[in-house]
Amino acid sequence: MTVPAVFDTLVGQDEAVTTLARAAAAAGSLVAGTPVDGAAMTHAWLFTGPPGSGRSVAARAFAAALQCPDGGCGTCQACHTTLGGTHADVRFVVPDGLTIKVDEMRELVLRAAGAPSQGRWQIVLIEDADRLSEKASNALLKAVEEPTPRTVFLLCTPSTHPDDISVTIRSRCRVVTLRQPPAEAVAAVLRRRDGTDDATAAWAAAAAQGHVGRARRLASDPQARSRREAVLAVPRRLTGVGACFDAANALIEAAEAEAAAAVSEVDSSERTALETALGAGGTGRGAAGAARGVAGQLKDLEKRQKLRATRSQRDALDRALVDLAGFYRDVLARSFEAPIAPVHADTAELAEAAAQRWSPESTLRRLEAVLACRTAIETNVKPRIAVEAMMLELWRG
Repeated sequence: MTVPAVFDTLVGQDEAVTTLARAAAAAGSLVAGTPVDGAAMTHAWLFTGPPGSGRSVAARAFAAALQCPDGGCGTCQACHTTLGGTHADVRFVVPDGLTIKVDEMRELVLRAAGAPSQGRWQIVLIEDADRLSEKASNALLKAVEEPTPRTVFLLCTPSTHPDDISVTIRSRCRVVTLRQPPAEAVAAVLRRRDGTDDATAAWAAAAAQGHVGRARRLASDPQARSRREAVLAVPRRLTGVGACFDAANALIEAAEAEAAAAVSEVDSSERTALETALGAGGTGRGAAGAARGVAGQLKDLEKRQKLRATRSQRDALDRALVDLAGFYRDVLARSFEAPIAPVHADTAELAEAAAQRWSPESTLRRLEAVLACRTAIETNVKPRIAVEAMMLELWRG
């Protein structure tokens, strides 16, 4: 079958694209009242895969295919508005903070229960559904268990593990499993879309470990490359206890700086838009009351922005830890002379030298320390404490 154009943005996910394209075609037949393959379409979908595999990209493309009269042409108004996040019948849930609150989920479920106003389906797309609070998860479960005929739920999580999504919600969804795209496919995207030269594209694709967005940043942003180089310099900086704490502080500060750069522009535009909408700076009768209202709304906005900043910092720190884990994986591969390509080709000499000094058991303990740090942060251990403990383990070996 012909692959709809909206799925062109998915890299290296042929099997998933085939499943989604078939479901979109079946959905179109259901809307028209002449089902051809009704079993291919269902009301709830769960997109899983490692970071950078394209979970949210796949879900958004599928939403566009469902709303498009041609099953995802990529050029009509339904496709453009859905992909752009402005379609009236597609609700996007992108958590600002560490969790998705129950009040937000109840409101969305209530709105999604109505009939589509413009499109063919009422769609709720939840990015990072693993951030649902327990109460929010229960609110969603009721809607997934008893959906209205024209409502579709699209959920994105790293895996189907109970820590990421409740077993009851998982049992009511069709799972679409995405894989880490091969480096060759990511490099091809960089060359085709961005005009990146062959050498830079190949390096960025390998260094990003299959994460398309990260590969694009590494290929085009000198600051992103500098942050990565600082992370990969950590192993040779750990010369004593004091150096461990210095390295931990540098890693935390780098994550905070990266997060601040990522959210500052959005924060500023949100504040300006809110002040304008509420008439801030006005004069005349009622101005004092309006000012008090503005202050309250701004306080709520600042609270949401602080939660988003915390989440952004943790995401930035996690990317750094993934890079660090990749280095220790390279050292372990060199210890056993495994015939596999390194994750970080530009630190291959350093990995080779480390493999000569460290035993495989010591390297594995270091790799486990990095993974344990990621787990600790995910379970809400304060990042600074988790990173300091990791640095000491890396130094001890």
